[in-house]
Amino acid sequence: MALLFVALRVVLGLFFVITGAVKLTDQISSEVYRQMKSQFVQFADVFPLKEFGYKPEPGRYLEVVGWTEVVAGLLLAFGPQLLQEISNFVLTIIMIGAIYTLLVLKESIAMCTPATVCLGLLLLLNIRGRGGSAKSKFE
Repeated sequence: MALLFVALRVVLGLFFVITGAVKLTDQISSEVYRQMKSQFVQFADVFPLKEFGYKPEPGRYLEVVGWTEVVAGLLLAFGPQLLQEISNFVLTIIMIGAIYTLLVLKESIAMCTPATVCLGLLLLLNIRGRGGSAKSKFE
């Protein structure tokens, strides 16, 4: 069972590396990159901290999310346990923000599904990681 969670962590981490890289360059898929650029204009309009007077510039917002996903994905997949846990937390926050944004924009369930599935898998890894470490302390 532990091997299954390691595989899930690596696959999920690599998924975030790829999705982050797509946000950073048009060399992977120019069509998806253009779509992301236009979506982040809308995403910046409903940014959660907008209520406090902060609205990010869409291009910079796309870049920050992309780099965060690449770095956190690499750390989730291949980093030491502490950095895996930190990257899991960071990616969880990003997925919560993505779901919030899509709900505020009244996007379809189909648009919300990838972020929701990723959030669920990240939470599963988080719970499994805590359960596994607590279990080993008591054995």
